[in-house]
Amino acid sequence: MGAVRRTVVATAVAATAAVGVSTGQAAATPAIDTVVNGALSVTPLCQGTIDALIIACTELEKLTPHFPLMLDLNPRGTHLVVLGAGLTDDGKIRPVLEERLEAALRAAQRYPESPIVVTGGVPRNGVTEAQAMKDWLVVRGIPPERITEESQSTSTVENARFTNDVLLERRATGAVLVTNRDHLERAMINFRQAVDARIPVAGIVAA
Repeated sequence: MGAVRRTVVATAVAATAAVGVSTGQAAATPAIDTVVNGALSVTPLCQGTIDALIIACTELEKLTPHFPLMLDLNPRGTHLVVLGAGLTDDGKIRPVLEERLEAALRAAQRYPESPIVVTGGVPRNGVTEAQAMKDWLVVRGIPPERITEESQSTSTVENARFTNDVLLERRATGAVLVTNRDHLERAMINFRQAVDARIPVAGIVAA
């Protein structure tokens, strides 16, 4: 696995040099893992159609709060996808979801051209996760027209499937998932399966 990662690092450095983006530009806190993850996300393994290879490739990545390289390369086409979590019985946001939203807000402020998708159904007190998430972001200065709600899903697999429809309709060139560390790897696998190799998928770890 170490040899694979070293090979990917060399490939990634060459690729970023070719497009004129320095590795130091790739994240708020530059890290080689951001470059490695970026290279992995566009290989035929992670961006492929064979489940076993998608899983193996995703497991090679180091989950990080650093912003993925694709946001620097193409912020306008790359969509930030914030994954929902269950609301309280009265429709309020739980701490675990607020952590995801805070991480998404940081990314949204750094990349103001990137569209946002908030995903999650399961209404509580008449409010879906997606609606509560959008309201939270709008209160903190994100324009409502920048945010698309996906409010049908009830699981991570459905998050991926229904959000893929949104990404397809919007002609997204990439997706960056925002969720907690213990959820991100599974979510990236589900989304990579759902997009059927059409676009790369990366992730940001919330606190």
